[in-house]
Amino acid sequence: MSEYSVSLSHVAKIFRSEAEELRILKDVNLELASGRTMAITGESGCGKSTLLSIIGGLDRASSGTSRCGGYELESLDEAGLTEYRRRHLGFVFQFHYLLKDFTALENIMLAGLMNGMRRSAAKERARSLLADVGLEPRSSHYPNQLSGGERQRAAVARALMNDPQLILADEPTGNLDEGNAQMIFELLFGLVTRYGKTLILVTHDRILAGRCQDRYLLHEGELKPL
Repeated sequence: MSEYSVSLSHVAKIFRSEAEELRILKDVNLELASGRTMAITGESGCGKSTLLSIIGGLDRASSGTSRCGGYELESLDEAGLTEYRRRHLGFVFQFHYLLKDFTALENIMLAGLMNGMRRSAAKERARSLLADVGLEPRSSHYPNQLSGGERQRAAVARALMNDPQLILADEPTGNLDEGNAQMIFELLFGLVTRYGKTLILVTHDRILAGRCQDRYLLHEGELKPL
């Protein structure tokens, strides 16, 4: 049997207020083997980002079980979830979230330094990743000196800094034009394949989703294979 990087069983997410109860995820079941790529598509507001946040330990399911990288997320306290995210996950969001007062190199190094990496090792790895994404000549530039595509390439490099097994990408090209979007996808898929990572991609683009080995539609709170 394949080793599963992500295994969700009957995961539900309910948001409650005094006025109403909103059930975003109803009964999500998923098994994703290590080293595979998966796309999740669906209409805006259907819960794609919520699902990714649960897998990423940024939010908790209301019920069900979530096992990722050997961890049962529901059993982890906040410190455990932080450790899980730092050591086992890489995130790429629609917005790059680079720190404006740090260079591209420093932004990528910071992810390693926060994870206990020695400064010399962090600098060496960050430079290598910048070369991987074609940004080594721009390593000393600040985010406001980089184009939108370059900032997102730096974000991809940062996601790989701590050598995570699982990459979570939430609409990573949503703020880019078609040319830059295609370039980011080629880069992301190339690096995931090269380094043997597992990828979960949330996207509205069915064509780009078609690049993934496994494809699902999130509809009415449930995942349906495509």
